[in-house]
Amino acid sequence: MDQRIINLFDEYTHRPLTRKKFMERLLKLTGSMAVAMSALSVLDPGYAEAATVPEDDKDLVSEDASWPGEGGTAMKGYLVRPKGRKKRGAVVVIHENRGLTPHIKDVTRRVAKAGYLALGVDALSPFGGTPTDEEKGRELIGKLDAQQNLGNYLRGLEYLRSRPDSNGRTGCVGFCWGGAMANQLAANDPKLNAAVAYYGRQPDAAAAANIKARLMMHYAGQDERVNAGMATWEQALKAAGVKYEQYVYEGAQHAFNNDSSPARYNEAAAKQAWERTLRLFKEQLG
Repeated sequence: MDQRIINLFDEYTHRPLTRKKFMERLLKLTGSMAVAMSALSVLDPGYAEAATVPEDDKDLVSEDASWPGEGGTAMKGYLVRPKGRKKRGAVVVIHENRGLTPHIKDVTRRVAKAGYLALGVDALSPFGGTPTDEEKGRELIGKLDAQQNLGNYLRGLEYLRSRPDSNGRTGCVGFCWGGAMANQLAANDPKLNAAVAYYGRQPDAAAAANIKARLMMHYAGQDERVNAGMATWEQALKAAGVKYEQYVYEGAQHAFNNDSSPARYNEAAAKQAWERTLRLFKEQLG
Protein backbone atom coordinates (compact mmCIF):
# COMPACT_ATOMS: atom_id res chain seq x y z
CA MET A 1 0.00 0.00 0.00
CA ASP A 2 1.13 3.56 -0.76
CA GLN A 3 3.04 4.85 2.28
CA ARG A 4 1.22 8.18 1.93
CA ILE A 5 -2.08 6.43 2.60
CA ILE A 6 -0.69 4.70 5.68
CA ASN A 7 0.74 8.01 6.94
CA LEU A 8 -2.63 9.69 6.38
CA PHE A 9 -4.39 6.96 8.36
CA ASP A 10 -1.84 7.39 11.15
CA GLU A 11 -2.57 11.12 11.19
CA TYR A 12 -6.29 10.42 11.32
CA THR A 13 -5.98 7.99 14.23
CA HIS A 14 -3.61 10.14 16.29
CA ARG A 15 -4.47 13.76 15.59
CA PRO A 16 -7.65 15.84 15.51
CA LEU A 17 -8.52 14.96 11.90
CA THR A 18 -12.23 14.37 11.32
CA ARG A 19 -13.53 11.35 9.45
CA LYS A 20 -14.86 13.67 6.74
CA LYS A 21 -11.50 15.40 6.22
CA PHE A 22 -9.69 12.06 6.28
CA MET A 23 -11.98 10.65 3.57
CA GLU A 24 -11.55 13.78 1.43
CA ARG A 25 -7.77 13.47 1.55
CA LEU A 26 -7.90 9.70 1.03
CA LEU A 27 -10.02 10.20 -2.07
CA LYS A 28 -7.48 12.65 -3.48
CA LEU A 29 -4.67 10.14 -2.93
CA THR A 30 -6.50 7.18 -4.42
CA GLY A 31 -8.36 8.91 -7.24
CA SER A 32 -11.64 7.06 -6.83
CA MET A 33 -14.12 6.13 -4.13
CA ALA A 34 -13.80 2.43 -4.99
CA VAL A 35 -10.03 2.44 -4.44
CA ALA A 36 -10.42 4.58 -1.31
CA MET A 37 -12.89 2.12 0.21
CA SER A 38 -10.66 -0.80 -0.73
CA ALA A 39 -7.73 0.83 1.07
CA LEU A 40 -9.90 1.60 4.08
CA SER A 41 -11.03 -2.02 4.31
CA VAL A 42 -7.47 -3.14 5.11
CA LEU A 43 -6.70 -0.19 7.38
CA ASP A 44 -9.76 -0.26 9.62
CA PRO A 45 -9.75 -3.02 12.25
CA GLY A 46 -11.46 -6.33 11.57
CA TYR A 47 -11.72 -7.56 15.14
CA ALA A 48 -13.70 -10.75 14.67
CA GLU A 49 -11.32 -12.12 12.05
CA ALA A 50 -8.19 -11.35 14.06
CA ALA A 51 -8.97 -12.95 17.42
CA THR A 52 -6.30 -15.53 18.25
CA VAL A 53 -7.46 -16.74 21.69
CA PRO A 54 -11.21 -17.42 21.90
CA GLU A 55 -13.22 -15.87 24.70
CA ASP A 56 -14.28 -19.32 25.88
CA ASP A 57 -10.77 -20.82 25.89
CA LYS A 58 -10.96 -23.90 28.12
CA ASP A 59 -7.72 -23.07 29.94
CA LEU A 60 -8.68 -19.52 30.95
CA VAL A 61 -11.07 -17.79 33.33
CA SER A 62 -12.22 -14.27 32.48
CA GLU A 63 -14.30 -11.77 34.41
CA ASP A 64 -15.10 -8.10 34.69
CA ALA A 65 -12.95 -6.39 37.29
CA SER A 66 -13.32 -3.08 39.11
CA TRP A 67 -11.27 -1.03 41.57
CA PRO A 68 -11.40 2.51 43.02
CA GLY A 69 -9.79 5.06 40.74
CA GLU A 70 -8.75 8.65 41.29
CA GLY A 71 -11.37 11.07 42.57
CA GLY A 72 -13.91 8.37 43.29
CA THR A 73 -13.92 6.99 39.74
CA ALA A 74 -15.00 3.36 39.48
CA MET A 75 -12.42 1.82 37.17
CA LYS A 76 -13.32 -1.15 34.97
CA GLY A 77 -11.17 -3.83 33.42
CA TYR A 78 -11.10 -7.19 31.70
CA LEU A 79 -9.38 -9.72 33.96
CA VAL A 80 -8.16 -13.03 32.54
CA ARG A 81 -6.14 -15.75 34.27
CA PRO A 82 -5.19 -19.37 33.73
CA LYS A 83 -7.28 -21.91 35.62
CA GLY A 84 -5.85 -23.20 38.90
CA ARG A 85 -4.87 -21.81 42.27
CA LYS A 86 -1.24 -20.97 41.56
CA LYS A 87 -0.03 -17.46 42.44
CA ARG A 88 1.15 -15.75 39.29
CA GLY A 89 2.91 -12.65 38.06
CA ALA A 90 0.44 -10.00 36.94
CA VAL A 91 0.41 -7.81 33.83
CA VAL A 92 -1.55 -4.67 33.02
CA VAL A 93 -2.40 -4.51 29.31
CA ILE A 94 -2.72 -0.93 28.06
CA HIS A 95 -4.86 -0.25 25.02
CA GLU A 96 -4.41 2.03 22.04
CA ASN A 97 -6.16 5.36 21.69
CA ARG A 98 -9.54 3.82 20.89
CA GLY A 99 -10.11 2.18 24.26
CA LEU A 100 -10.49 -1.40 25.41
CA THR A 101 -11.32 -2.83 21.99
CA PRO A 102 -11.89 -6.51 21.11
CA HIS A 103 -8.31 -6.63 19.81
CA ILE A 104 -6.84 -5.51 23.14
CA LYS A 105 -9.08 -7.97 24.97
CA ASP A 106 -7.61 -10.64 22.73
CA VAL A 107 -4.09 -9.46 23.62
CA THR A 108 -5.10 -9.69 27.30
CA ARG A 109 -6.09 -13.30 26.74
CA ARG A 110 -2.74 -13.93 25.01
CA VAL A 111 -0.92 -12.69 28.10
CA ALA A 112 -3.04 -14.95 30.32
CA LYS A 113 -2.47 -17.86 27.95
CA ALA A 114 1.26 -17.36 28.53
CA GLY A 115 0.69 -17.98 32.25
CA TYR A 116 -0.02 -14.59 33.81
CA LEU A 117 -2.80 -12.79 35.60
CA ALA A 118 -3.74 -10.23 32.94
CA LEU A 119 -5.78 -7.05 33.35
CA GLY A 120 -6.92 -5.03 30.36
CA VAL A 121 -7.68 -1.63 31.88
CA ASP A 122 -10.44 0.48 30.34
CA ALA A 123 -8.99 3.99 30.56
CA LEU A 124 -12.34 5.38 29.40
CA SER A 125 -14.07 4.19 32.58
CA PRO A 126 -14.55 7.83 33.73
CA PHE A 127 -16.82 8.24 30.68
CA GLY A 128 -18.71 5.01 31.26
CA GLY A 129 -16.34 2.75 29.36
CA THR A 130 -15.15 2.21 25.81
CA PRO A 131 -17.81 3.02 23.18
CA THR A 132 -18.39 0.82 20.14
CA ASP A 133 -17.80 3.84 17.88
CA GLU A 134 -14.01 4.07 17.46
CA GLU A 135 -14.08 7.71 16.45
CA LYS A 136 -15.94 8.50 19.67
CA GLY A 137 -13.30 6.51 21.56
CA ARG A 138 -10.50 8.60 20.08
CA GLU A 139 -12.39 11.74 20.98
CA LEU A 140 -12.84 10.63 24.61
CA ILE A 141 -9.16 9.64 24.96
CA GLY A 142 -8.27 13.26 24.24
CA LYS A 143 -10.52 14.41 27.07
CA LEU A 144 -8.86 12.33 29.80
CA ASP A 145 -7.06 14.20 32.55
CA ALA A 146 -3.44 13.04 32.23
CA GLN A 147 -2.65 12.92 35.95
CA GLN A 148 -5.93 11.28 36.87
CA ASN A 149 -5.44 8.72 34.12
CA LEU A 150 -1.93 7.92 35.35
CA GLY A 151 -3.28 7.50 38.87
CA ASN A 152 -5.99 5.14 37.64
CA TYR A 153 -3.38 2.88 36.06
CA LEU A 154 -1.16 3.00 39.14
CA ARG A 155 -4.16 1.94 41.21
CA GLY A 156 -4.77 -0.86 38.74
CA LEU A 157 -1.27 -2.18 39.44
CA GLU A 158 -1.91 -2.01 43.18
CA TYR A 159 -5.20 -3.84 42.68
CA LEU A 160 -3.32 -6.68 40.95
CA ARG A 161 -0.68 -6.86 43.68
CA SER A 162 -3.39 -7.12 46.33
CA ARG A 163 -5.15 -10.07 44.74
CA PRO A 164 -4.66 -13.47 46.43
CA ASP A 165 -3.81 -15.08 43.07
CA SER A 166 -0.94 -12.64 42.46
CA ASN A 167 2.66 -13.34 43.47
CA GLY A 168 3.18 -9.59 43.96
CA ARG A 169 5.35 -9.08 40.88
CA THR A 170 3.89 -6.85 38.19
CA GLY A 171 4.54 -5.80 34.64
CA CYS A 172 2.79 -3.85 31.92
CA VAL A 173 2.61 -3.89 28.14
CA GLY A 174 1.12 -1.10 26.07
CA PHE A 175 0.53 -0.27 22.43
CA CYS A 176 0.71 3.16 20.78
CA TRP A 177 -1.12 5.42 23.31
CA GLY A 178 -0.65 2.51 25.68
CA GLY A 179 3.05 2.30 24.84
CA ALA A 180 3.46 5.86 26.03
CA MET A 181 1.57 4.94 29.20
CA ALA A 182 3.83 1.92 29.76
CA ASN A 183 6.80 4.29 29.76
CA GLN A 184 4.97 6.56 32.20
CA LEU A 185 4.17 3.68 34.55
CA ALA A 186 7.82 2.65 34.56
CA ALA A 187 8.74 6.18 35.55
CA ASN A 188 6.08 6.49 38.25
CA ASP A 189 5.84 3.09 39.94
CA PRO A 190 9.02 1.97 41.73
CA LYS A 191 7.40 -1.42 42.45
CA LEU A 192 6.95 -2.23 38.77
CA ASN A 193 9.17 -5.11 37.66
CA ALA A 194 8.86 -4.95 33.87
CA ALA A 195 7.44 -2.52 31.31
CA VAL A 196 7.08 -3.12 27.57
CA ALA A 197 6.25 -0.24 25.23
CA TYR A 198 5.19 -0.94 21.66
CA TYR A 199 5.69 2.13 19.42
CA GLY A 200 4.98 4.43 22.36
CA ARG A 201 5.87 8.09 22.75
CA GLN A 202 8.68 8.75 25.19
CA PRO A 203 8.41 10.77 28.44
CA ASP A 204 10.61 13.76 29.24
CA ALA A 205 14.22 12.68 29.54
CA ALA A 206 14.27 13.57 33.25
CA ALA A 207 11.78 10.76 33.95
CA ALA A 208 14.43 8.12 33.20
CA ALA A 209 16.08 8.68 36.58
CA ASN A 210 12.97 7.33 38.34
CA ILE A 211 12.77 3.98 36.54
CA LYS A 212 13.41 0.83 38.57
CA ALA A 213 11.70 -1.66 36.23
CA ARG A 214 13.31 -3.54 33.38
CA LEU A 215 12.23 -1.69 30.25
CA MET A 216 11.70 -3.04 26.72
CA MET A 217 10.80 -0.87 23.74
CA HIS A 218 9.60 -2.03 20.32
CA TYR A 219 9.70 0.49 17.47
CA ALA A 220 8.55 0.30 13.85
CA GLY A 221 11.13 1.34 11.29
CA GLN A 222 8.56 3.34 9.30
CA ASP A 223 7.17 5.18 12.33
CA GLU A 224 8.78 8.61 11.96
CA ARG A 225 6.35 10.31 14.36
CA VAL A 226 7.18 8.13 17.37
CA ASN A 227 10.80 7.44 16.47
CA ALA A 228 11.64 11.14 16.54
CA GLY A 229 12.09 10.90 20.34
CA MET A 230 13.83 7.55 20.40
CA ALA A 231 17.48 8.68 20.48
CA THR A 232 16.97 11.29 23.22
CA TRP A 233 15.09 8.80 25.41
CA GLU A 234 17.73 6.11 24.94
CA GLN A 235 20.47 8.55 25.89
CA ALA A 236 18.56 9.44 29.07
CA LEU A 237 18.09 5.75 29.94
CA LYS A 238 21.81 5.10 29.52
CA ALA A 239 22.72 8.11 31.65
CA ALA A 240 20.35 6.93 34.40
CA GLY A 241 21.69 3.37 34.36
CA VAL A 242 18.31 1.88 33.47
CA LYS A 243 18.33 -1.73 32.30
CA TYR A 244 16.55 -1.63 28.98
CA GLU A 245 16.23 -3.33 25.61
CA GLN A 246 15.36 -1.43 22.45
CA TYR A 247 14.40 -3.01 19.15
CA VAL A 248 13.63 -1.43 15.78
CA TYR A 249 11.81 -3.58 13.23
CA GLU A 250 12.91 -2.30 9.84
CA GLY A 251 10.15 -1.97 7.26
CA ALA A 252 7.42 -2.32 9.89
CA GLN A 253 4.63 0.22 10.25
CA HIS A 254 3.28 1.85 13.39
CA ALA A 255 0.83 -0.63 14.98
CA PHE A 256 2.64 -3.59 13.43
CA ASN A 257 1.38 -5.83 16.26
CA ASN A 258 -2.28 -5.10 15.52
CA ASP A 259 -3.40 -8.11 13.49
CA SER A 260 -6.86 -6.62 13.08
CA SER A 261 -5.39 -4.01 10.68
CA PRO A 262 -3.99 -5.94 7.67
CA ALA A 263 -2.29 -2.96 6.03
CA ARG A 264 -0.06 -2.32 9.04
CA TYR A 265 0.24 -5.74 10.65
CA ASN A 266 3.67 -7.31 10.21
CA GLU A 267 3.56 -10.97 11.19
CA ALA A 268 7.31 -11.49 11.43
CA ALA A 269 7.91 -8.35 13.52
CA ALA A 270 4.89 -9.05 15.74
CA LYS A 271 6.00 -12.61 16.42
CA GLN A 272 9.57 -11.62 17.26
CA ALA A 273 8.47 -8.73 19.47
CA TRP A 274 5.97 -10.95 21.34
CA GLU A 275 8.59 -13.64 21.96
CA ARG A 276 10.90 -11.00 23.39
CA THR A 277 8.08 -9.58 25.51
CA LEU A 278 7.21 -12.95 27.02
CA ARG A 279 10.88 -13.69 27.65
CA LEU A 280 11.15 -10.48 29.69
CA PHE A 281 8.01 -11.33 31.66
CA LYS A 282 9.35 -14.80 32.39
CA GLU A 283 12.62 -13.33 33.67
CA GLN A 284 11.00 -10.62 35.81
CA LEU A 285 7.59 -11.93 36.87
CA GLY A 286 8.20 -15.63 37.39
